[in-house]
Amino acid sequence: MAPEQRRAERRRLLLDAAFDLLGEGGDAITVRAVCERARLNPRYFYESFTDRNHLLVGLYDDVASALAVEVAAALQQVDDLASATRAGIDTVFRFVAADPRRAHILYTEGIDLEPLAHRRQATTDALVDSLVAPVEAGAAAGITRAPVVEPIDVVAASMFTGGVSAILMSWLAGRIPCTLDEVIDDAVVLALGVFHAR
Repeated sequence: MAPEQRRAERRRLLLDAAFDLLGEGGDAITVRAVCERARLNPRYFYESFTDRNHLLVGLYDDVASALAVEVAAALQQVDDLASATRAGIDTVFRFVAADPRRAHILYTEGIDLEPLAHRRQATTDALVDSLVAPVEAGAAAGITRAPVVEPIDVVAASMFTGGVSAILMSWLAGRIPCTLDEVIDDAVVLALGVFHAR
């Protein structure tokens, strides 16, 4: 393999090791522990990451990117608000339910870590913007009742994005006593209610 391919492979091994260690508790994710799990010399850690915090941000980006790919693929199959809402929620919930460690990475791990907090906020802002974009497009085409995006559109999108993560974490913790299909159905009903209230 070319040198850049070997570096990419070592980076992948480090991310996979960090992901595995997350299931054993966030405190287990140290540079030393990750290198031992990946069976790599610590010097290879520093060719991809500056420190543990940089690794956690990279791990977040890795999981968030995988989710984004699945959501984008699901949304390509639909062409109306109700179907898009269900497709988006269904994909997110099933992606996280398939491996609850993903929820910790996306929503709770390193919650007091400033670089990761900034990255999460940037991702949330981008998601809100993507939800508001169809409203802007509709306004330009004269479809909606307002010529521009109103504050309530941003409020609705923000409520939706924050609500999904809260519902997911509560369901995973067992505080919502229902099946995955049932919690998805409820989340879709509530989300559509928020959007239609606009």
